Amino acid sequence: MKRLVLIVDDEKAARFGMRMALEKDGYSVLEANDSTSAFDIIRTKNPALIFLDINMPQVNGIQILEKINSLENPPMVVIVTAYGSERTAVNAMKKGAYDYIAKPYEIDELRLIAKNTFEKLALEEENARLRSEIDRLVPMGEIVGRSQVMEDVFNKIEKVGPSDVTVLIQGESGSGKELVAKEIHKRSMRRDKPMIIMNCAALPETLIESELFGHEKGAFTGAAEKRLGKFELADKGTIFLDEIGDMSPNTQSKVLRVLQEQSFERLGGTETLHVDVRVISATHKDLLKEIKEGKFREDLYYRLKVVEVSLPPLRARKEDILILTDKFIRFFSAKHSKNVKSISNEAANIFTRYDWPGNVRELQNAIESAVVMANVETLGIDDFSEEVKNSNTYYGSGFNVDYNLPFRDAKKIAVEAFERDFVSKKLKESNGNISKTAEALDMHRQSLQQKIKELNLK
Repeated sequence: MKRLVLIVDDEKAARFGMRMALEKDGYSVLEANDSTSAFDIIRTKNPALIFLDINMPQVNGIQILEKINSLENPPMVVIVTAYGSERTAVNAMKKGAYDYIAKPYEIDELRLIAKNTFEKLALEEENARLRSEIDRLVPMGEIVGRSQVMEDVFNKIEKVGPSDVTVLIQGESGSGKELVAKEIHKRSMRRDKPMIIMNCAALPETLIESELFGHEKGAFTGAAEKRLGKFELADKGTIFLDEIGDMSPNTQSKVLRVLQEQSFERLGGTETLHVDVRVISATHKDLLKEIKEGKFREDLYYRLKVVEVSLPPLRARKEDILILTDKFIRFFSAKHSKNVKSISNEAANIFTRYDWPGNVRELQNAIESAVVMANVETLGIDDFSEEVKNSNTYYGSGFNVDYNLPFRDAKKIAVEAFERDFVSKKLKESNGNISKTAEALDMHRQSLQQKIKELNLK
């Protein structure tokens, strides 16, 4: 983002003082002494921020402000007023000014307003980029991601969807296994037929068979009428067996028969029913370990996993966290009639450091809770739980390596953590002075500014 500022004031001395203060903080500053030269600069140079004096000759500041805000992509405007003109400044803010500053002002106040303005612009720019990323990924439906590991998942979904093979989706709880199953179904030849979902861990063993295969009237106590099972309801379509690793050995053998013969009997019935069903299953368990321990049938395992899709945990796809965050903010703001638009830079930093043990589901719930309780446009870190706020997964010797990650991903996260910690400390030592920090780091000023932006440092 260009750190270009325009000062519009008919007093040369006022412009000079403001310019000196802003240039020390690394801003490029342009000047205009009337509305005509101001709009020439706006059209040709496109400044991001304008400090606009309210008491201008011929055309006053409010009129200039209204004309600026009529532009297609107007810059941010901070009104400069005389002492005691707060009512005029408030009126200007109602007409679209971002902030105001009263003469005579403190230099630190001027610098803070400029800093806050550009932070807001950077946040809006990042949100726009994230929304663009989400729009780019619309073809994969509700699944969002731009990381390489998710690109691999998307490629598998595209390839396996049109086929009719069984698919086993493996991944931690909350990582989005059901969404993957739905996307596979949407891309299949069965997409116009039903997709029936069955959570094998949600029911006691005595009821699972009835749910899967149905029962006849009087098959057991309480069976007052005939009931169709999930396999029957999914005929010509898809059945998704979630948490299949929790299925009992007895039920496993019956599911294996359906896969082999596409037939079964309802509980209490004698008629053999034939179905044409595609089976997609999912589990968070290590089924090979379950097989060794005698808890899962090996023959069923190989029937279920003609194709295997491994869904990574959220901690292994850090690049996707802010994209998902933006998606959930937009969704829940609309759902709960809120005006939340983003999270702060501090929250974004912590979000990308936190491990999210509950995966995408935990992130989704955290955003919804914060949006419901919020009365602001930008969520700060204090709007989230203590677990997220107290995340300590990086910072120097406090950085914890996740040894489940591929080496390339772990290295990338570790290097970014070191860079953020090192640059932060040097900035603090230099009291935020970019030039001094760049000199201490033996970097060009522009390179340091780019690095600060990349690391989301304030």
